[in-house]
Amino acid sequence: MIAEVQASHFARLAPGLATLLQECVAEGASIGFIAPFSAQDASQYWQHKVAGKLGQPRFSLWVVEVAGEVAATVQLDAQTPANQRHRGEVAKLMVSPRYRRQGLARQLLAALEEKARQWQLTLLTLDTRTGDKAEPLYVAMGYQVAGCIPGFALSVDGSRLDATTVMYKGI
Repeated sequence: MIAEVQASHFARLAPGLATLLQECVAEGASIGFIAPFSAQDASQYWQHKVAGKLGQPRFSLWVVEVAGEVAATVQLDAQTPANQRHRGEVAKLMVSPRYRRQGLARQLLAALEEKARQWQLTLLTLDTRTGDKAEPLYVAMGYQVAGCIPGFALSVDGSRLDATTVMYKGI
C-alpha cells in the first residue's frame, strides 16, 4: 500500500526506512552514501535529514508497504529559493531488491507527480547515475535528459567517479 508519510507515523516507519536504505546501498545504489554503510548510518540519515522536514510545506515522503514491510520510498522536495518556486526535486527513489520489477517505483512517481500538480509545480528535476537501472524508468515516465556530468559522484564502493545524468519533466 502506498501512503504519504505524516510526521506522526514516521517513528513507526523509521526502522523499515533504515533497512531499505541500507539494502539499497549494499546493492550499489548511488543515492549519496558510501559503503560500508551501517544500520546506524541509515537511521541517522532518516532522523537528521528527513524527519524534521515532515510536516513542513513543500516536502513530501511516500512509502510503499508490502505485508507490513517498507518496500519502497521516494521524496519530493520543493523547498526551493523564491525564483524556483515552480519546481521540485525527485529524491531518493528506492525499491527493495526483493520488490523490484513490480511497478512500485512507477506508483511512487505517479503519486509524487500528482502532489507536484497540487502544489502547482510545473517542473520536476532529478539526477541519476549515468547508465543506472533507474534511468530507463525515468525516460519511460516522461523525463527528458538535460545532460550528463562526468565525475559527479564517488561510486558506492569508493573505487571511481561516476557520471550523473540530469533529467527533468514538465508537468
